[in-house]
Parts: sequence; structure tokens; C-alpha cells
Amino acid sequence: MTSKENGPTPDTGSNPYDQPTRQLRRDRPSMLESDDDLGLDESAFTPTPYVPPVDESQWTGSEGTPVPQQPTAPKARRGTLDLGLLILRLAVGGTLIVHGLQKLVGLWNGPGLDGFEELLADAGYREPGLLAIVGSVGEIAAGSFLVLGLLTPLAAAAVVAIMINAVLFKHELEPGLQYFASEGSGFEYEVLLVAAAVALTLTGPGRIAVDTRRGWATRPFVGSFVAVLLGVAAGVCLWIFGR
Repeated sequence: MTSKENGPTPDTGSNPYDQPTRQLRRDRPSMLESDDDLGLDESAFTPTPYVPPVDESQWTGSEGTPVPQQPTAPKARRGTLDLGLLILRLAVGGTLIVHGLQKLVGLWNGPGLDGFEELLADAGYREPGLLAIVGSVGEIAAGSFLVLGLLTPLAAAAVVAIMINAVLFKHELEPGLQYFASEGSGFEYEVLLVAAAVALTLTGPGRIAVDTRRGWATRPFVGSFVAVLLGVAAGVCLWIFGR
């Protein structure tokens, strides 16, 4: 017998809205209840690699375009090498300047331009007057460039060309191997200047020079050999075709 105070007993099986979630799952068996129902294999997924953050303060660019800066290589330690090359350049270049002034204007008991022209005429050179000016000015210019460390390979090539002619000239005056300077006939002085000029070409003038930012100042390579060969060729051609 049903009591009126308690009311009628609800029929749980006849109303689908009493438990909607359970009713929907029962009515739709194809609905996915968890991630396992997707059938995914976790081993088939590759985790995303970690990418470190970029420091944009090291980037510079124009018009808002970032350009990464290249890392700067550390400078090699050179010790006293540059100072030694400077001393060698001052000695060789200063000597050439002094001898050029002796020939050009007659300083320090030099022959002067007229005396130098006469020496070239006796050696059989064509146009001795022109060659006297070119030779004396060339010695002064080459010496100045060596002192400054400016266009060092070309200056050294000019020294090689001039001194080759000086050696051949002395050999013409006194044939034979007269290396030692006995009564002015030896040519060890010229050989020493040629060796120093070639050494400066192959090593570079160093960093204490006007050419300090040039590649040949600290890292000479093929161009140095080419400069030496040009100096030798110019000296030999002047001796053969200029006389």
C-alpha cells in the first residue's frame, strides 16, 4: 500500500532524463570514453627537441633585418716579431734613402746626378741621363716605402731590380766572383740588401706599418713570390735590353 505522504515511487527505468550520462553512453556505444579508445600508439610520436633561446642583442642589421654577427677569431700572439720587422725596414729603407740622395743631390760625398750619369754611360746603358734620375729617385722612393711599410711587396721588388743591376754592373767592371768589397769591387752590400728585401716580402712588414690591414702585412702568400719574381725579371730585363 502506497502512503500519500511519501508520494509515488519514481520509475527509474522509464525516464531517460533521470541519469542522462549513463543513458547516452548506453544508447551510443560508439562514443569515446577515454584516450585509449582512439587507438593511438604513443611510441609513434617523437618529442619536440629543445631549441635554446637566441640572444638578439648579438644581432645587428639594417632596415629591421636581423643579421647574425660572425664570431671574431682571436689574434695570434706575435711577441716582438713586429718590432723586429720594423727595425729591419728602418735599416734597409734608411740605407736606400741615403744612397739615393747621394746619387740625386750629392749629399754625404755622393757622386751627384752628373757623376751617376757618367757611371751609367761607362757601363753601356742607353739614355744614361734618364736612367740616372729614375735610378736615384727609385732608390729614395723604395726606401721610403719600406720605412713606412707602404706597398711593401712593390717596394721590395724595386730594391731587387735595382740591386741586381748594381751587382751586374760591378761584375762588368771586374769580371769574376768578387763577393767581398775590396776597393769597391765587391757586391756583398748589394746581396745583403736584396736578401733583406726578399725577406721582408716573404714575411710581410708587420703590424707596425701603413699596410697593417693588408693581407700581405701578416699573412703573405702567393703574391709575395710573384712580387719577388717581378723584381728579378725587371732587373734582368733592364740589364739586357737597356744597354
